[in-house]
Amino acid sequence: MKDESLISTNGGNEETVTGSLNVARGLSHPGLSSSLSNKASVVPTPLVPNEPSDLRFNRLQPSIDESDCKYKRLFGCYVAREAVIDEEYWIAAWLRAEDRYEDQSGNRYVESFKRKFASQEFHALKKRCSKQHGEKYICFVAVKNDDLRRTVLNSVVGTLDVCVRHPLHGEKFPEEPGRSSTHCRIYQPDQPKFGYLTNVCVAKYARRQGIASNMLLLAIDAARLNGAENIYIHVHKDNLPAWKLYNQIGFKMVDRDGADHSSDLCLLSFDS
Repeated sequence: MKDESLISTNGGNEETVTGSLNVARGLSHPGLSSSLSNKASVVPTPLVPNEPSDLRFNRLQPSIDESDCKYKRLFGCYVAREAVIDEEYWIAAWLRAEDRYEDQSGNRYVESFKRKFASQEFHALKKRCSKQHGEKYICFVAVKNDDLRRTVLNSVVGTLDVCVRHPLHGEKFPEEPGRSSTHCRIYQPDQPKFGYLTNVCVAKYARRQGIASNMLLLAIDAARLNGAENIYIHVHKDNLPAWKLYNQIGFKMVDRDGADHSSDLCLLSFDS
């Protein structure tokens, strides 16, 4: 175990909103194909077999004491903490795939699309979290915390990421991940670090139990402990439940994304 203590605990903060930026809607059971019924299900596996991984989908979820975690937040019958094993990274990637393609359930190829996306995200996520220089990247997951022994597949109910870094040369605010950046990929170590939160996803069957809000609060604490002075998150301008959640936590809008303000995304900053 690492010698750092828990960041924070919470007796069970109820979440009153129905979703947030990238909170998954209409999810099937995480990690399972939505086209599968109650029959014996085949868990989608990564499509890049030459990439190193230690995936075993019958692996039992480690207990809190067994998890070598620096950051934890207890709430209700769940615990939010950083992902520690490959299966947790894979279910986090699958939740994001389900979220990305939730509006394409009628597409006959959607399961293949989700599997490809999850596979790419799984390997990219592991690489991001293993970086040692320039950025501190952490994937957080929310897992069930009770006396039952479950597989990882049946335990992970939510995920989000936090990145802590110095701004790039010419960068005023962080951009949405995946958008091409015009900034030079050179950090400004003389400028204060900031934290950026993304990929907030909660399984549909596990909503309204404080999962998104507690993961966000844990990520904010972790970003602060890693030296972030400001913490940002993007939200779609029409996502009212997300606005409500983020405002309750303490986020305020600071910028419309894009130089011409034509994007549907707004950038929020945490006001401590």
